[in-house]
Amino acid sequence: MALQPTRRLFTVNEYYRMAEAGILGEDDRVELIEGEIVRMSPIGPHHAGEVDYLTRLFFRRVGDLAHIRIQNPIRLSHRSEPEPDLALLRPYPERDRPYAAAHPTPADVLLVVEVAESSVAYDLGRKARVYARHGIAELWVLDLRHDRLVVFRDPTPRGYTNSRILGRGESITLLAFHEIALTVDEILG
Repeated sequence: MALQPTRRLFTVNEYYRMAEAGILGEDDRVELIEGEIVRMSPIGPHHAGEVDYLTRLFFRRVGDLAHIRIQNPIRLSHRSEPEPDLALLRPYPERDRPYAAAHPTPADVLLVVEVAESSVAYDLGRKARVYARHGIAELWVLDLRHDRLVVFRDPTPRGYTNSRILGRGESITLLAFHEIALTVDEILG
C-alpha cells in the first residue's frame, strides 16, 4: 500500500516556538497562512516607497479615527497570522495599548491594504480568500504592476462577494469611514 504524503500544518503558537528556537530567524520574511509557513516576496524600492506613501496618506486623512498598523501581524485564527502592508484598526485610548499585549484580531480590523508588485496573483487569490474567510470587511490590493486598486468587500467563508477594480480618475470611500473619500490617483501616488 502506497502512502500519500501529507502536509504538516502549524499553529500560531508552534510558529512562535520555531522562532524562539531559532528555526525561523528575524530576517526570514515569512508569515503563517492557513497553517503553512509562506515566504513573502522581497520588498523592492517601488513597494517600500508605496507603503511609506500610503502610511503618510492614511495618517493625514484618517488621523486618530483609526490605529494605523504597518507591516505587522494580525491574528486571524490559530493557524493564520498574515502581516499586511497596512491595516486600519479600531482606535483605542493611548494609555491602553491593547495591541502591545496581543496582535489584533478580525474584530479589530477596519481595512487591510496589501501592496502587490511580484505577489499580485497570490494577494488577489489565496490571501484575499483567507481574509474573507476570517471576516475582514474591506481589503484593498494595490496592484503596482497594472496601476490599479482592487477593492474587496462583503466577506463570506468562500471569499468576497463584492470586488471592484478602480483605475486612475476614480475614487473610493472607506467602508468604515463614509466621510473619507480617496482618489485612486492619491492612493497610487
